[in-house]
Amino acid sequence: MKKLAVICVLVGLLALSVLFYRHTYVEVASALNDQVKEDVITVVIDAGHGGNDPGGVGVSGVLEKDVNLNVAKFLQSDLEQQGIQVVMTREEDKGLYSENASNKKREDLANRIGVITDTAPDFVICIHQNSFTDPMYKGAQVFYYKDSEEGARLASAIQEQLIAGVDPSNTRVAKSNMNYYMLKHSPAPMVIVECGFLTNTEEEALLGQEDYQRKLAWNIYLGIMQYLNSSGDTDAAA
Repeated sequence: MKKLAVICVLVGLLALSVLFYRHTYVEVASALNDQVKEDVITVVIDAGHGGNDPGGVGVSGVLEKDVNLNVAKFLQSDLEQQGIQVVMTREEDKGLYSENASNKKREDLANRIGVITDTAPDFVICIHQNSFTDPMYKGAQVFYYKDSEEGARLASAIQEQLIAGVDPSNTRVAKSNMNYYMLKHSPAPMVIVECGFLTNTEEEALLGQEDYQRKLAWNIYLGIMQYLNSSGDTDAAA
């Protein structure tokens, strides 16, 4: 009888230990999953212009809005393959405004900021193309808000990579700005990547080519990864 009682006690203890283990395992697994979700890097990519707003128009007719979207999509693919979560402000040739808006440009910019605010990303990459009255100017340049330390670091990393991987003759440096609407109003660190000048005949021809657009996106991606590496965040993106 005593032996039976001992066996019953042992079985009960074993059952309790199994239940405790399962409960603890579930708690630990849940905590780890939550941590993984928190560690996922989120990036908003903003392809400038779109819809009725073509942005700049090249000397031979290349539209900035098209180049912006193509580069943005290639960059999206590169980042997502690294495990980074990407949110696009637009994925087709449409602006972020309503057709009956009294000021489409203002509404478009405000809605882009709205996407960023709702997403709460780690940082934002805006893709644009440059232009100037003098057609001699060319070369990619990255801008950041003057009071953003993280924006400055990200801009410098991308600028250096665009020079190294796209055009070693480019002498431009990452530049601060306090006037651009998007930089002023973004709740997250942001950089604006001006990939080149549509007003330069040679550069416009390159900007209209898919291979060159892929090359730009790839080097922007490499610059982002260098920035994350210097921040110690690459493990979260792996």
